[in-house]
Amino acid sequence: MHTDSSKTVSPWLAAMPFLFVLIWSTGFIVAKFGLPYAPPLTFLTLRFVGVLIILLPLVLLLRAPWPIGTMRHIAVAGILVQAGYLAGVWCAIKLGMPAGLSALIVGMQPVLTAFAAPLIGEKVRGRQWIGLIFGLCGVALVVANKITLIGLTWESIALCLMALLSITIGTMYQKRYCPHFDLRTGTIIQFAASCVVVLPFAIYFEGFSPSLETVQWTPSFIGALLWSIVALSIGAIFLLFALIRKSAATQVTSLLYLTPPTTALMAWAAFGETFSLIGVAGMLLAVVGVAFVVKK
Repeated sequence: MHTDSSKTVSPWLAAMPFLFVLIWSTGFIVAKFGLPYAPPLTFLTLRFVGVLIILLPLVLLLRAPWPIGTMRHIAVAGILVQAGYLAGVWCAIKLGMPAGLSALIVGMQPVLTAFAAPLIGEKVRGRQWIGLIFGLCGVALVVANKITLIGLTWESIALCLMALLSITIGTMYQKRYCPHFDLRTGTIIQFAASCVVVLPFAIYFEGFSPSLETVQWTPSFIGALLWSIVALSIGAIFLLFALIRKSAATQVTSLLYLTPPTTALMAWAAFGETFSLIGVAGMLLAVVGVAFVVKK
């Protein structure tokens, strides 16, 4: 019985990591389309509210179960993974942090997760450590030609480091305290909590108001907002939660090594951005690194 069940779900389980990487990698593309037309915290507030507008009626209609006993833990994990990570990266880029450097800093997450793995009862094997180092080196090679110190400030560095720590701690917190919950209601809790945290900062720093005077409703902005709501905040996050539930934290976060190479390919296709042979070598090295980490 168990064997038949695993055969039934294995194709979907095998595809989940690839789907997650593809969707997650569009995050920087969305930022490039959306940030010119709205302040970062305002964009994120609209993104979080959009998720609630879509999911809440569905949850009520389907009568999905609410995780009564773990709501607080789910909210904390959501604030770290959503509000802390996204606000940190987007605000850092808005302040002048080069996208390549921010990708490299956030790319440290799998290594940090591996160091902290014993705290949630996980063990990182020697082969996985080799894979983590390979992956980090691969990311560095991919973004090497895009790293510049122009426009770099201590505020943007601090925000990017905050994003790194936030998503690392949030992923481990969720794995430790609330790995299993209904994805529909759990996502609502996480985005509602994130909205409550981000909204006051958007009001104070960006003059956010119901009139949305700071937003330019261009086709590019609307497309970026809709994609970030449906694909990134619902699709990719559902996949991330499912992967956290299924796999070790180190294995899940190692997939993020594939984000910069995938984003580079997308930027080449969408904007004509170039990458060198060193970048191609970095992509291959990142893939090898992830293979070392996730191999059973």
